[in-house]
Amino acid sequence: MKTVFSVIFLSILVVFNTQRAQAGANDGRLDIYWVDVEGGAATLIVTPQGESILIDTGNPGIRDPQRIFNVVTREARLTKIDHLITTHYHRDHYGGASQLSKMISLGTVWDNGKFEDMPDDPGEDYFTFKAEARRVINPGAELPLKQTAKDARNRQTPLSFTCLGTRKKFIPAPRRANVNKAICQDSRAKDRDGSDNANSVAMLLEFGDFRFYDGGDITWNQEAKLICPINLIGRVDVYQVTHHGLDSSNNPLVLRSVLPTVTVMNNGVTKGCAPEVFATLTSTPSIQAMYQVHKNMRPDGQVNNAPDEFIANRKADACEANFIKLSVAPNGKSYEVLILANEHRATYNTVKK
Repeated sequence: MKTVFSVIFLSILVVFNTQRAQAGANDGRLDIYWVDVEGGAATLIVTPQGESILIDTGNPGIRDPQRIFNVVTREARLTKIDHLITTHYHRDHYGGASQLSKMISLGTVWDNGKFEDMPDDPGEDYFTFKAEARRVINPGAELPLKQTAKDARNRQTPLSFTCLGTRKKFIPAPRRANVNKAICQDSRAKDRDGSDNANSVAMLLEFGDFRFYDGGDITWNQEAKLICPINLIGRVDVYQVTHHGLDSSNNPLVLRSVLPTVTVMNNGVTKGCAPEVFATLTSTPSIQAMYQVHKNMRPDGQVNNAPDEFIANRKADACEANFIKLSVAPNGKSYEVLILANEHRATYNTVKK
């Protein structure tokens, strides 16, 4: 009798674990993971059809590629990265790519290629690591993603991922678009950033009503071109805080125009979360929650943080590499933000645009 019970129990356990392992690919949800690369950038998107988009790969060495690999394989349960986007050529954004290519199969790499007056060159190792294909990304380009399956009522939640701008060039304004006059009259320039930050890829992910904006490290003056005279982004639900929360980016014109409900900052212990940026975020009335990958503990004393509940990693040392996960409902009408390590879970409704 004991033997029979054990067999039945093990069979149930296997079925349970199999269902659990397949859930991420079959639940019809769109998932986004912010991997902790300690002040760099690595944002993983997994579509309802199980395709993956990785935006940036963190720093050189083994630490960041290993953390990305762990999230891709253990959390998202994937065996391949279908699309890799490098927003610009700074080490905290492209540095882990070559090592990562030795750990997991990479599909198409999208980046700015080699272009005239390129201020920062990632080097031969970056341009030659193993991948199935390489494409130069341009404003208006859309990733070739599989659409979601139709439900029993023949309804489908449309999915798209669009490059809004890169290399200081942007998509044309829609016809009959309204001029962003009231907001743009407050425009002010900052000192020019001559590094490759200004060439960052700015992207928009849409899944039904859900909209997510990621601008890499695009700089203050370039951000203004996305908003003035015409808002090329539109309203979004989730805003990845640009440039780790540094004040050479995060132009208030953008926040006042896109009016996010949730923001996520991929900062480090001493990097990002600048006072000016924090003030801009806290003064944006649409924002209901501000998430941070790290608690900021800068030694200069200018420390601003969201409540601990919304911070994935709260220690100055012995970093636990906790990630933030966002999961959008199959119909695109709501989304959940989770910090599993801290047992945080909150649900937000998408805003009709």
